[in-house]
Formats: sequence, C-alpha cells, structure tokens
Amino acid sequence: MNIDVTVIKDGFHGDTSKMFCVGEVPDHAKRLIRVTQECLYKAIEIVRPGITLGDIGHVIQQHGEAHNYSIVREYCGHGIGRIFHEEPQVLHYGKPNTGTQIVEGMTFTIEPMLNAGTRYTKLSRKDGWTVTTKDRRLSAQWEHTLAVTSAGCEVLTQRPDEDL
Repeated sequence: MNIDVTVIKDGFHGDTSKMFCVGEVPDHAKRLIRVTQECLYKAIEIVRPGITLGDIGHVIQQHGEAHNYSIVREYCGHGIGRIFHEEPQVLHYGKPNTGTQIVEGMTFTIEPMLNAGTRYTKLSRKDGWTVTTKDRRLSAQWEHTLAVTSAGCEVLTQRPDEDL
C-alpha cells in the first residue's frame, strides 16, 4: 500500500509517499518495493547543481529496468513550492545530459513508480482518481521533496527512519 501525503506550511507545499506492507507479502512484491526505493535513493544521490533532469530520469530507468521492471511514464515528479504542481516535470526515464539543468534553489519531487509488468496504467472511470496497472500487475512508488543546495540537495521530507 502506498500512502502519499501533502503538507502546506507557511504557504509552501511538501509532498512525500511511502510504501507499507500489510499482512503476508510475497517476496516478489517486497523486491519491487525495495528496487523502487533504491531508484529514489540513487536519484537523490546525484542531485546537485549542473546535472540535468535527464540524468535523474536515466538513473531511475537504468536501475529499474536492470531489475526487469518497467517505468510508469504517465506520472512524474514535479516542481513544488507555493504551488503544489509546478514546472519542471521530473520524468523517471530519460537520457543523460538532456532536459532542464538543475540549479541551486530549485525544489522538486522525485517519485519513481515501477511496475512488475508493462509500464501502462489506467485511470478509474468511477472516481477519476484511482490508478491501476493496465495488466493488473503490481506497482510501487516512493517520493521525496528536495531542495537543491550549492553542494547537492537537502531531502525536505526525510523520515527519521531513513539514512540518506
């Protein structure tokens, strides 16, 4: 299960999500959850002024696909600040040295979503909110909000149980 939380404090937004295992969870599901979290952490590791959004997407795509998972393309990370969803879009796939260059002071989310099957998703017609994979296979997502600093980045939504 994924729980995604948004907070507004002093006019600024923060956005984070975490996977939770409920009941007995098969090993293949735990693996998908772990690899998705690794994708997030690998992307965070490279964030610093001078890289590009394509570099972030490439790191996520390479790690996810190396474990035979597909990368959801309909949803992405985003700029965040006084407005919840703002530019730039932070894709979780891409080519190195392409896209917007990262500069100090930028704030954005990275929120990779990996599927065990194909990359395609479907939006529920009933509620217009619920998303499932088209092939009904498992999916996982993790998210953090980052602020780019002169030396790298600060994870604004880091949880006490995380060692980044």
